[in-house]
Amino acid sequence: MAGTSNNNELESVTVSFGAKFARSDQFKAVFREGMALVEAAASYLDGDGRKEARKLRPPHSLAYATESMRLTTRLMQLASWLLIRRAVSEGELTPEQAVEEQRKIKLPATGSDQPGQDVDSLPERLRNLIEQSVKLQERVIRLDQMLDFNQPAASESDHPLSAQLSRLREAFGSEAK
Repeated sequence: MAGTSNNNELESVTVSFGAKFARSDQFKAVFREGMALVEAAASYLDGDGRKEARKLRPPHSLAYATESMRLTTRLMQLASWLLIRRAVSEGELTPEQAVEEQRKIKLPATGSDQPGQDVDSLPERLRNLIEQSVKLQERVIRLDQMLDFNQPAASESDHPLSAQLSRLREAFGSEAK
């Protein structure tokens, strides 16, 4: 049965996409981008942002306070997610420990953490930081879904092409008999 040995070989080769991705240049780029955004937001909010906020009148000052707090919260959650993923890839945390840490992070569903309607009245630099953070958050949410520590490794039957692969094996297996 030539088809059986090929099936066993395919089943025994399991590559963790999450582990491989966390060591990739692509992850490192997302990590650097996220940390740079945290730094830029902190610098702005502690400096020019304070000056700009003082010039705002109600209700725009309330919108500034609300959106800057939401920005800070969003960025801290993203930084935590990135740091946990990096710690696992560097062997500082086990995947099990990471699951416990990840439970403390509340990433929203994609698109649900959008700025309020008064965002247009905010200073341009704050609007840009909000926009960048929302885009980064959407990327991290997609990555989190792909890299979920709690997901069991995908079996071959979960593969979108599994039906076609089975047909090919049957066709080639029947010729080999």
